[in-house]
Amino acid sequence: MRAAEGMAEQAGTIPNPTLSFQAEDLGLHDKAGISQRQNTLSFSQPLELGGKRSARAAAGRAEVGAAEARQGQARADFAYDLAMAYATAEAGQMRVTVLTDDLGRAREDLRAARALVEAGKEADLRAVQAHAAAAGAEADLATARADATEALANLSSMAGAREPFSSVAVSLLTMPQVAKALPTPAHASGPALAVAQAERQAAAGRLKVERARNIPDLTLSVGARNYDANDTTGIVAGISVPLPLFDRNRGAVKAANAQVAAAEARLNGARLQAEASWAAATAQAGAGEARLAAATQAEVAAREGYRLARISYEAGKSSLMELSAARRALAEAQTRLIDARLARVRAEAQLARLTGRAPFGE
Repeated sequence: MRAAEGMAEQAGTIPNPTLSFQAEDLGLHDKAGISQRQNTLSFSQPLELGGKRSARAAAGRAEVGAAEARQGQARADFAYDLAMAYATAEAGQMRVTVLTDDLGRAREDLRAARALVEAGKEADLRAVQAHAAAAGAEADLATARADATEALANLSSMAGAREPFSSVAVSLLTMPQVAKALPTPAHASGPALAVAQAERQAAAGRLKVERARNIPDLTLSVGARNYDANDTTGIVAGISVPLPLFDRNRGAVKAANAQVAAAEARLNGARLQAEASWAAATAQAGAGEARLAAATQAEVAAREGYRLARISYEAGKSSLMELSAARRALAEAQTRLIDARLARVRAEAQLARLTGRAPFGE
């Protein structure tokens, strides 16, 4: 932004004048020995014709507009990335909690299996299997803790925190849906489309600048000339104009025309992409709500299934394999619930990103 504003300010400046001094006939004397030297002091000012300065100023303002649009897109993209980093860190914490509980259940199953083996109601193999399941749950928990630490470190880096975060307090994953009232692309231009439009205007401004350069500029000069021979002073004035015999700036105009065509193509592509992205994001948001509802019901059913399986196992009516399967099903259901919540947050953040606003409130 600052660079574009500086260039726009420079584009509106008037060309500097030229002050020149010229001495002629140095060392020339007449027969009487009088010096014939002539001294000329002149002031020259270039005059830009064909609206060059106004075209440059308009192009500079268009570049500022493009920089503003890119800044808006960068903010929307960063808001999306930051929201996803936060939600990923929260999901990592939730997975650690789920797997900690799963490890506790696996150890309870191991203690129950050992008690039944000691009572002669189960073979030694069952205790070995229960021990292996507990060891697997412990390994999964260690992996989840490492992933959570990595997610928190990434969040800390994005937020510019001096000390890495150890946890996140406010929950995004359990927030209610907030994207129902968002405007559609027909009523609001997304940041990507705004960037393409601004860059199209900037390219058109550069084309006007190059076309204006075809018109030659005038240089006016005025000054005073002193004649040593008779100690008199005369006024001198002049005008100069370049002849466009060879350089007519055609190549630059052709290149600027190509840049306008490319910017127009990018604008059309951005418009189509914005419509497609909005349709995909709204579909993902709707599917996310349905997926979350289904995952919630599945988690409740899996929790009840594990409770009944444990009661049945302790009563000797089911095997350890059935209990282990129910425990794994519960952990998987809880993990799917976390994934469903994270997917819904991603859809919410994407909708906000497409409309150029910060997700989850101001």
